[in-house]
Amino acid sequence: MTTAYSQISANRTKTWVLMFVFTFFVLAVAYLISLALGYRGGSALTILGFFLIVTGLMNFFSYYYSDKLVIAMSGAAPVEKKDAPQLFRIVENLSIAQGIPMPKVYLIDDPVPNAFATGRDEKHAAIAATKGLLERLDNLELEGVIAHELSHIKNYDSRVMSVVVVLVGVIAVLSDFFLRIQWYGGFGRSNDREGRQGAAIFMVLALFAAILAPIAAQLIRFAISRKREFLADASGALLTRNPDGLAAALEKIAQYAAPVKYASAATAHLYISNPLGGKKPASKLLGLFNTHPPIEERIKILRAM
Repeated sequence: MTTAYSQISANRTKTWVLMFVFTFFVLAVAYLISLALGYRGGSALTILGFFLIVTGLMNFFSYYYSDKLVIAMSGAAPVEKKDAPQLFRIVENLSIAQGIPMPKVYLIDDPVPNAFATGRDEKHAAIAATKGLLERLDNLELEGVIAHELSHIKNYDSRVMSVVVVLVGVIAVLSDFFLRIQWYGGFGRSNDREGRQGAAIFMVLALFAAILAPIAAQLIRFAISRKREFLADASGALLTRNPDGLAAALEKIAQYAAPVKYASAATAHLYISNPLGGKKPASKLLGLFNTHPPIEERIKILRAM
C-alpha cells in the first residue's frame, strides 16, 4: 500500500543514491581527464582539486543569492496580507504546521496557474504564486500547492539542487577545458614512449567523456529534480493530510499548456509544474530530459495514498 511516509522514504533514498552516483561520476571524469593530459598520481589529484575549487567559487554567488535572482527573473512582486488575504493566510497557517518561519510571499501577474518556492534555507525562503493559480483553485487545492512548496523549503531542495548545479558546472568546465586544450595542442604530455601509449588510451576515453559527460550530467540533474518533486508531493500531502487537494490542483494546472511569462529553462525546475508549456513527451526517452515527472503519474500516486 502506498502511503505518504513510504513515498517520502523512497524518494529521499533515491535522491541520495543519485547524488552519490553523480559525485562519483564527476570525480571519475575529472580524474580521467587529468590522466589524459599526462598527469599521474598526486599531480592528477591536484588538478582535480583545482577544478572543484574554481567551479565551487563560480557557483557560490548564485547559491547565496538564488532567492533574489529567481524572484527578479520571475517578475514576482511582494504582497502583504491585505493584497492577497487567502494566499497569505494559507502560507501563514501551513508554515506554523510545518514548523518553519513564514517565507516571504510574492505574486506573479500571469493568468497561467503555477507556483514555486526558492531560498537556500528556511530563514531565507520565498513562495511565489501566479494570479491564475489564485483564480482557478479552491481553498483546499491551493492549500495542497502551498504545502508542496513549503515542503521544498523544509526538505532543503534549493540547497540540494544548488549542489547538483555545482556538479553539473564541474563537468561542463572540465569538458570545455579539455576540448580546448586538445584544439591548441595539449600540454603535460609524457615524453617517453610507454607514457605516450598509456596517455593515448586515456586520451580516447577522455574525448568520449568530454563529449558525453555533460549530457549524462544533465540527465542525472533532471532525474534528481523529478525525485524532489515526488518527495514534495508526498511531504505536502502529509502536511495537509489531504492528498486529494494537491491531486485536484495538479489536474487543473495540467489543463493549461501555455508557458508562464517570465519562466526560463534556468528556473523551470522550481515550479510545481513545467512552466515552459508544451505537450507531453512523445516517449519515455524524451521524458528523461524533463525537470518534472508526468502530472498523470503524480496524480495517480497521490490518489493512492
